[in-house]
Amino acid sequence: MNGPLIDPADAPAWLRGLVELSGGLSSKTFTRFAVPTGTAARPASVLILFGADGADGPDVLLLRRADTLGAHAGQVAFPGGGAEPHDDGPVDTALREAEEETGVDPAGVAPVAILPELYVPVSGFAVTPVLAHWHAPSPVHAVDPAETAAVARVPLGELTDPANRFQVSRPGVEWKGPAFEVRDMFVWGFTAGLLSVLLTLGGWEQEWDHTDVRDLDVALARHEARSRRAESARPE
Repeated sequence: MNGPLIDPADAPAWLRGLVELSGGLSSKTFTRFAVPTGTAARPASVLILFGADGADGPDVLLLRRADTLGAHAGQVAFPGGGAEPHDDGPVDTALREAEEETGVDPAGVAPVAILPELYVPVSGFAVTPVLAHWHAPSPVHAVDPAETAAVARVPLGELTDPANRFQVSRPGVEWKGPAFEVRDMFVWGFTAGLLSVLLTLGGWEQEWDHTDVRDLDVALARHEARSRRAESARPE
């Protein structure tokens, strides 16, 4: 059951709106895909961890998956993964996975709301997003480089900057979705879709050009080329 895990009045003022809205949301708020009847979708959780201890205002924790992984290689995601038998529900799964992937200390994380379960057809996961407030931030890093290439706290102000937002599509496929290019990260797919809705619900969104639709493969290739040039230009 989705909804607040705390009294919304106890949440930071900038996060309170999302906590209040969480109980009235359904999976259709975020996706057109429903878990197919009779399908044994594997349960999973992601941690949407918001903090606000720096000069850049509220931010969210994101990671980039290693390029060598067999599934979703190189993609940007929230910390998270499949549930394990010993996990005590989706919150426990999200916190465990976040610690394993980014080294975040769960003691400094306060889960504040659970969002509706979302089905991801490409992986067969039924994902429960867990909203959390990072009240005592700890250092984070890519714990296992074989799984995680990079970890970043991305300011919401950068995500909402119209210059960093566009849509992506694939020729011959009736699909397009939101994307972001921030902090050397190209965010698209499930993560970008979830972020886009949350930015709107949280009242943070700025007007941006929805007609800027780019070919996904071309946009990704250009991003990777820019990243390689930037890396080569850095001093040893």
